[in-house]
Amino acid sequence: MLDLVIIGSGPAGMAAGIYARRGGLDTMLIEKVSPGGQAVYAHSIENYPGSYQVPGYELMFSFANHLEKFGLVPEVLEITGTELSGRVKSVHTAKETIEAKAVVIASGASPRRLGMPSEGKLTGRGVSYCASCDGNFFKGKVAAVVGGGDAAAEDALYLAKICSKVYVVHRRDSLRAQDIVQKRLFAMPNVEMVWDSVVEDILGADKVESLLIKDVNGGTVRKLATDSVFVAIGQVPNTGLFAKEVALADTGHIIVDREMRTNVPGVFAAGDVTVKPLRQVVTAVSDGAVASYSAIKYISTEF
Repeated sequence: MLDLVIIGSGPAGMAAGIYARRGGLDTMLIEKVSPGGQAVYAHSIENYPGSYQVPGYELMFSFANHLEKFGLVPEVLEITGTELSGRVKSVHTAKETIEAKAVVIASGASPRRLGMPSEGKLTGRGVSYCASCDGNFFKGKVAAVVGGGDAAAEDALYLAKICSKVYVVHRRDSLRAQDIVQKRLFAMPNVEMVWDSVVEDILGADKVESLLIKDVNGGTVRKLATDSVFVAIGQVPNTGLFAKEVALADTGHIIVDREMRTNVPGVFAAGDVTVKPLRQVVTAVSDGAVASYSAIKYISTEF
């Protein structure tokens, strides 16, 4: 039986792993795909102290190297279920069942989708959720970004440097992105804001050809020609596996206290999967550190 299982190896999970190993815990870190989480896809991170304008993949690579220094390498496993309510926690995978004294859930979030049939049909054929991943496929072409937060504004900035034209489609008449990012975006001559508008449909037989855009005020619908659409309308927490065992907010995020404790003793959560006011690499790292610190205290008391 392990001391601790950490589910997810984004910034929160890797920070939790570092603190757990430093605390002497026999730890396993499980990842579904590859280390780094969504931060890997950030084309530039400029608000993580000491790493100004560093590519996301580069920062996450340094996290993974740091983690390995403490003898912990993420295990790529598909989790099929969990049993967390007992004194001993069980994490079921297709390969084996792993038992541990405590669990840290750092499973992160996934991009929110627009929710129309054409979106799924054209994903990978012009529909994307990662500008830094797929933007170069549309170099010199027209792109549309849907959303009004930091992610949408930063995606539009990235695309404006390589695309001939970038539309930013937002349902309101102002962005929610940080002021410094907005100023940079509005200064780009090839960026056009499409205010007070939502995407009604994505058109194209085998690839994206245009968007149907609806004005939220007047209700008029028009066609917007574009070669691609990058969806950046928020995130959905990856909590489906745990919904029957840990308490969730209406948004689906895991409810935790200031020590990252869930409602289940011995189960902690960290990062984007939790209820919190700010979802950034720096806050995820803090959450992960606190979660493992709390897990160390729990194990020393209960076992």
